[in-house]
Amino acid sequence: MSRVFLLSPANCSGRRATQILSPCATFDLAERLRSSEGAALGDVFAFVSGLYFRGKLTYARRFASPPDPDYPGVHIITPNSGLRTPDTPITQTALRAFAGADVHPDNAAYRKPLEQSARLLERDVGTDCEVVLLGSIASPKYVGILLEIFGGRLGFPVAFVGRGDMSRGGLLLRTAADGTELEYAPIAGAVVHGRRPPKLPPLARSTATLRAARRSP
Repeated sequence: MSRVFLLSPANCSGRRATQILSPCATFDLAERLRSSEGAALGDVFAFVSGLYFRGKLTYARRFASPPDPDYPGVHIITPNSGLRTPDTPITQTALRAFAGADVHPDNAAYRKPLEQSARLLERDVGTDCEVVLLGSIASPKYVGILLEIFGGRLGFPVAFVGRGDMSRGGLLLRTAADGTELEYAPIAGAVVHGRRPPKLPPLARSTATLRAARRSP
């Protein structure tokens, strides 16, 4: 079955967001974000969110299988611009706007762009394509909106239940690196809280392994 992934948004108002927006920041990603061309949305969110978003992005890129090979298989929920691909360029202005946006279903400035882009995605991928959300299914911020559009086709990794964000990020990096895809279940009617699973063993700091995972389509 073909499959596309939706990634929940990163926190754009935390310490690392302040760091990348600082005029004193001289690292490459901050300089690209300051430029007129901007930096890739996926790279920026992976920086400001750290392990969790990096895990989501790496995993989604590894296992996405859109119905058309030329169609994006990974889409990121943004606070005010609906769904965007990881390669979408953003600037400091956009990141500051993300930080100031209210990610809540009652906020039309957030909800309407998400509804519009999700409906376009639903139309483009067709009825035989599975849509998997990599994010908290217990959050009302996006699940209700997406369920109205994708219904029973909207799934999530079963292994997320009971895990915190850091544990999810580590799990996603591990499974992407070894090529083992997780089991998915429909969000509709799912149990969103459960017993905490055993703690993951330390993540092997193998640069070669992580690079291989990032290079995977």
